[in-house]
Amino acid sequence: MARQISYTFNKQRKVINFSYDKYHDMYEAVAAAEGIDLTRFLAMEQQVAMTAKRGAAVKNYRQQEFARMGFADIAFVREEQ
Repeated sequence: MARQISYTFNKQRKVINFSYDKYHDMYEAVAAAEGIDLTRFLAMEQQVAMTAKRGAAVKNYRQQEFARMGFADIAFVREEQ
């Protein structure tokens, strides 16, 4: 079953295909679709994960950084049957 991700980048709504074979999560997929290098972001995210006491810190960091990059409303598209 094919999955799709809906997101807004610089106030422009987009939908892309997603596969766990290519990407670890939807954030990596949308960054790749827009040609954004996540090397530094992933290194910092790993540091946050090592020092944080709760997983919420990593999630919060990820959401704030992607908002800073210009992304908004990143979500999987539901398939209606």
